[in-house]
Amino acid sequence: MGYRTFARIAFCIILSTAASGLYARTQQRGPTHSPHGALKLRCENCHTETGWQPIRSFPDFNHDKTPFALRGAHAKLDCKSCHTNLVFSNVGTKCADCHADLHRGQFGSRCEECHTVQGWRVSIQDVKEHQNRFPLLGAHAALDCVSCHTGAAVGQFTGLRTDCASCHMTDFLNTSSVIDHKALNFPTTCESCHGTDSWFGAAFNHAAMTGFALTGMHAKLACTACHLNGKFQGTPVDCYSCHMQDFNGTNNPSHVTANFPHDCGTCHTTISWMGATFDHTKSTNFPLTGAHMTVPCASCHINGQFVGTPTDCFSCHKTDFQGTTNPNHPAAGFPTDCSVCHDTVKWADATFDHSKTVFPLTGAHVTVPCASCHINGQFAGTPMDCYSCHTVDYQGTTNPNHASAGFPTTCAVCHDTVKWTDATFDHSKTVFPLTGAHVTVPCASCHINGQFAGTPTDCFSCHKTDYQGTTNPSHTAAGFPTTCATCHTTTSWLGATFTHTWFPIPHHSAQLCSDCHTDPTNYATFTCTTCHTKAQTDPKHQGVSGYVWNSINCYQCHKNGGGGD
Repeated sequence: MGYRTFARIAFCIILSTAASGLYARTQQRGPTHSPHGALKLRCENCHTETGWQPIRSFPDFNHDKTPFALRGAHAKLDCKSCHTNLVFSNVGTKCADCHADLHRGQFGSRCEECHTVQGWRVSIQDVKEHQNRFPLLGAHAALDCVSCHTGAAVGQFTGLRTDCASCHMTDFLNTSSVIDHKALNFPTTCESCHGTDSWFGAAFNHAAMTGFALTGMHAKLACTACHLNGKFQGTPVDCYSCHMQDFNGTNNPSHVTANFPHDCGTCHTTISWMGATFDHTKSTNFPLTGAHMTVPCASCHINGQFVGTPTDCFSCHKTDFQGTTNPNHPAAGFPTDCSVCHDTVKWADATFDHSKTVFPLTGAHVTVPCASCHINGQFAGTPMDCYSCHTVDYQGTTNPNHASAGFPTTCAVCHDTVKWTDATFDHSKTVFPLTGAHVTVPCASCHINGQFAGTPTDCFSCHKTDYQGTTNPSHTAAGFPTTCATCHTTTSWLGATFTHTWFPIPHHSAQLCSDCHTDPTNYATFTCTTCHTKAQTDPKHQGVSGYVWNSINCYQCHKNGGGGD
């Protein structure tokens, strides 16, 4: 029998003996409780047959099957580091259960947001590359946390200032050997000139910081050329402040005597003071066009006078205006606004656009010679009414005779500018529009003897014969009013309708006219008592003051058509 076989037999005998003793003791003392609580593991997974202590070097226990798998530094720890008592389930699973919070709750209770199980020490990457209100860029990314968070041991991570001066004030104050920032009253916004890669090699963006971009020769100048005696604040940005000598020394033309403005940028550029150009279009309110573009400056700017030069045509072209004889401008009373007819290309090719005046030429007027209206070369004050030119036409027209008919002298009512003889009269534009049968009636039917002015517009004046000749009913005998339009229309004299205007008779509408108007020759007379007997009306009018049973009295009270007696 080998040694190992013997050892196994001996171990089984020992366990059997121990189990017998344990069973005996259990029968004597009752059941034994595990110090680990409700742990569903066999004792031999951790303990050995030699005794409860020490446990096996490598317990037969898989921590991955628990809610807290061991990873990183946790896997190398002794069990008792976390399990401080024998009840293994009585232990926390949060970082804060084992690790003291040096940050004093400033970052919350989730340590794993910055720390990992690989080690407690953190790096820039472990805090998500510092992607908060102050991202770490350039040299900042290589710094250790405590370089800025000097109070890290006591939880000083939040609430730090993010402006450069809060960390770099010493650098700001120690720049006196180069440019004394404090003495020159530089702002403490270091990022205006410095980058995050290095404090040295600062660059100043003149355009962004001052609003005065350095271009042309300005970009090549030393700072002290403009910032005298190291003065940076309050440096003027207008050209004249630096270029006063250039301005005063220029004599072609002399800027001082010509009273040129001090805004040098109007003509000069930053490339060179010489070679200035003047853009008359952009710099003045008088753009040069046509022949003006080739005229020497001195032709308009007499004696080198540039400021206050007049811009009206007549000031320069007075001689041209007075010397023109076809037509003679002064004699004709032409306005001195030469641009009405002339352009800047050539004085002699003037054209007059009558459409730009208050009297545009249309129709036959377009081809009429100017002298036909502008008598004796008189242009100013020419009358614009038709009659002034067409008096002969007006007086010579006989069909109809305008003068004897009393036609108005506003010729445009009937005539147009195309032809005098094709006149048409639009009656709808008068106070008496023609409708119905009136449209086809000859003019002479109403305008007797060629009389147009004062023609009456009431119906009776033309339809008196129709009124008097009507017998069914007789308008004259019935005393009908002469306002024919009450019953008649312009379509036809016949087919008139009467709406019983003076006595509304809603309940009488089914009656015949003769029921009330018993005298067919006189509709002014009527009777009520034929239908409304005394026996009917007396009982209903008891107590009515002034009641009398007769037609006239009935009408006086019931003239609005009321009552059903």
